[in-house]
Amino acid sequence: MNAPLPAEVLKQHLIDPEICIRCNTCEETCPVDAITHDSNNYVVDPDICNGCMACVPPCPTGSIDNWRLVVRAEAYSVQDQLGWEELPGEKSLPADVEQAPEPVEAGNAQPSQAAASPASAMAAGAAVPPWSAAHPYVNLYTHKTPITATVVGNYRVTGADTESDIHHIVLDFGELPFPVLEGQSIGILPPGTDAQGRPHHARQYSLASPRDGERAGYNNLSLTVKRVTQDHGGAAAHGVCSNYLCDLARNDTVQVIGPFGHTFLMPNHPRANLIMICTGTGSAPMRAMTERSRRLIGSGDIGKLMLFFGARTERELPYFGPLMKLPRDFIDINLALSREAGQPKRYVQDLIRERAVQVRELLADRNTCIYVCGLKGMEVGVLEALREVMMQAGEDWSILHDVLRREGRLHFETY
Repeated sequence: MNAPLPAEVLKQHLIDPEICIRCNTCEETCPVDAITHDSNNYVVDPDICNGCMACVPPCPTGSIDNWRLVVRAEAYSVQDQLGWEELPGEKSLPADVEQAPEPVEAGNAQPSQAAASPASAMAAGAAVPPWSAAHPYVNLYTHKTPITATVVGNYRVTGADTESDIHHIVLDFGELPFPVLEGQSIGILPPGTDAQGRPHHARQYSLASPRDGERAGYNNLSLTVKRVTQDHGGAAAHGVCSNYLCDLARNDTVQVIGPFGHTFLMPNHPRANLIMICTGTGSAPMRAMTERSRRLIGSGDIGKLMLFFGARTERELPYFGPLMKLPRDFIDINLALSREAGQPKRYVQDLIRERAVQVRELLADRNTCIYVCGLKGMEVGVLEALREVMMQAGEDWSILHDVLRREGRLHFETY
């Protein structure tokens, strides 16, 4: 067993600013509010952090999984960390504590007595990928060593008369390696500087194409990007990276980092079933998984696909035309439209309840994985709908929920 560290020694939790893409996942996940940020860095307060590890599995880049042994009285302060451009090296401990027992490995930090229990820190989704998922490559390219990609396509995929200006953007990497899997994401480094004169941080986008490329056999990938002109509250806001991407022309080049993501991955075993639940640009990973499955139709290795897709109107559904051309015996499509003229408002959770019998049949199959992607507010509604679906059959959703999480079969990617 790992012996405890001497009282005067702290295994300090730090975030690597060179890898972090400022996605805010760690701060949202931390159950004790030990993580904070400014316009430069995300940092961990050593006076609050209890080593519960709740923030580590959801981090898409692994930047959160960094540790330094320090004398407790000399721990790096929040202000120290906010000013960093890179992590400091290991410090030498004073001679009187030099013989301290070896610390536990990163990823197995031992929480203090005040730490939140693992159960209390659980997220709604799994912290592990499906057992059969292919091995992902992550962080091949960083802020210091980005890769250059060339724009080979930029198409609007929502109606020209709608407020939702969503683009399908295809990036080609030429002869440089950039291996990806369905469910992963990349970071885009927009040009220019922020109000403080610092280069803009990377913005994260999910892949909308399968592992063998937007065009099969090519070293390219696609993104689904919505031009941001207002914040979630409706106030005017200019999305630095989204507007940059949506305005790109063919043959323009972009700086890319990543890939990221090691849990929100597609199962890789034959006849795996997928329940995909998404809204808006949350359709990107669902498109990637659907297209991967479509290319495998001839092999007979695909299972059942069931899609719940929400938007305000049909014309604001990205990829609506191509989606409608998919064979109905290949994918079970359920569209939730909340602002369609002459129709009642319906959301994805409403359709899950309406299709309760079919959803339960898939949930009863250990080969079924569930993926949810879209605005964070949809998590509660989806979980409540799944709970009601199971309750209708007299089954305990909490038991199944725990199984799905432990087996890497329920995944959320929300923002």
